[in-house]
Amino acid sequence: MWKQFLSKFPRKSSKSDAASDSLSPGHSNGNGVSFGDIVQRAASGNPVSSKSAATVKRMSSSIFPSSVVAGIEPLLTFKDVSNGEKPNLYISKLNLCCVIFDFSDSNKNSTEKDIKRQTLIELVDYVSSGPPRFTEPMIAASCKMFASNLFRIFPPNYKSNSGGGENDEEEPMFDPAWSHLQIVYDLLLQFIASSSLDAKVAKKYIDHSFILKLLDLFDSEDPRERECLKTILHRVYGKFMVHRPFIRKIVSNIFFRFIFETERHNGIAELLEVFGSVISGFALPLKEEHKIFLWRALIPLHKPKTVGIYLQQLTFCITQFIEKEPKIASSVIMGLLKYWPVTNSQKEVAFLSELEEILELTNVVEFQKCMVPLFRRIGYCLNSSHFQVAERALFLWNNDHIIGMVAQNRQVIVPLIFPALERNIQSHWNQAVMNLTLNVRKMLSEMDEELVSACRRKFEEEEGKRPAAEEKRRNTWEQLEKTAAKFQPVTGKTAVLVTSPPTVATFS
Repeated sequence: MWKQFLSKFPRKSSKSDAASDSLSPGHSNGNGVSFGDIVQRAASGNPVSSKSAATVKRMSSSIFPSSVVAGIEPLLTFKDVSNGEKPNLYISKLNLCCVIFDFSDSNKNSTEKDIKRQTLIELVDYVSSGPPRFTEPMIAASCKMFASNLFRIFPPNYKSNSGGGENDEEEPMFDPAWSHLQIVYDLLLQFIASSSLDAKVAKKYIDHSFILKLLDLFDSEDPRERECLKTILHRVYGKFMVHRPFIRKIVSNIFFRFIFETERHNGIAELLEVFGSVISGFALPLKEEHKIFLWRALIPLHKPKTVGIYLQQLTFCITQFIEKEPKIASSVIMGLLKYWPVTNSQKEVAFLSELEEILELTNVVEFQKCMVPLFRRIGYCLNSSHFQVAERALFLWNNDHIIGMVAQNRQVIVPLIFPALERNIQSHWNQAVMNLTLNVRKMLSEMDEELVSACRRKFEEEEGKRPAAEEKRRNTWEQLEKTAAKFQPVTGKTAVLVTSPPTVATFS
């Protein structure tokens, strides 16, 4: 087993190959000490005798060539070597951790997995303890190990492609390799956040390709992995300023693909959560690039049917934009109305909640630009046969800021919604909705009794004209039906109208 585990590392020469092939966990190294015993004692933290350590040191040239690990045995601990040798030992341990195991069988390579896990823990402790400045070979070896362990292709998720709604309960899928992946993510986070890491040197290895593959991991089924990635992406965005435009571009592309192509991605909520912090740090005035991100990515994210999964994070991002630049509030509300659901009542309730948060940040000037289409839509919601939609629309009148803006523009708003209130009082099936409607009408009467009385008279006039209008409409349909009955249905071959060619005038 150890022969297979260690044979994955590069060889130095044919002589080294011969020496390596002669080693196995069950054989002595020539001094009465088994190599497997040395490995197990070193990995478990037990002290190794100087004779055994010397034996391991001699063997390292054949098992771990100096060109790869600088001649340092990776199973030694950091406290067993001098400060000058610790960087080489760090690289040795990283190369050891590049070996990937199959975790689908927990009993397979269990000893080797334990050694790798212990080595990863040692690396985390070393990096978190504040080592000297990372050299370029240390940075290169670190990024190589991260790529080897983390960057992988996820299997297709047929469950997510089944077309379920946003409220479908799905059990999360946990990666069996998480016992190792978690430590690798912890090491990556400690590595990026370390003050010993020079961003100018590290950006050559944490480059666009590395970041692109890191962002691809947000589609992981494991929520624990997405949570780690969220923190790491935030650190990368903060430390590598040169990569910020690229990160924003790639995340926008992820959103576009999700909205207009697949409507399937596991990490939209986490990406939006990261970008909520990013948006809060935008400088004023907002760049055109940031506004385009709002109009083309964030607003259309209301379109997918799974919006309920990430609506909280999406709302936070949008409100951050409005807080930065209040004059875009009316455009945001019009964008929300564009994607307003008409057949999904739960989604409509969520939209009303988001609308209330946006209106709380909207000033009167922006409110006046969109209040007519806005309250037409609210009127439809008031008359919804789904009591939760009607109830949530009525709760908007409990918000003092919204009531204040309605009061200032009551001459326009009250005539728009008064018919909906009256229809609720007359015919809505839910008693709670009827009681809330009565309270809203009373509030409007106290606000402007003359206006409400005028709206009531107009509503009664229109209701009085309704029977005549319905009768006229019924007669029109009957006349159309009688006219249509006069024409015999065409059977067999359909006649084709043939026209003669146009006459060409000739001049003599």
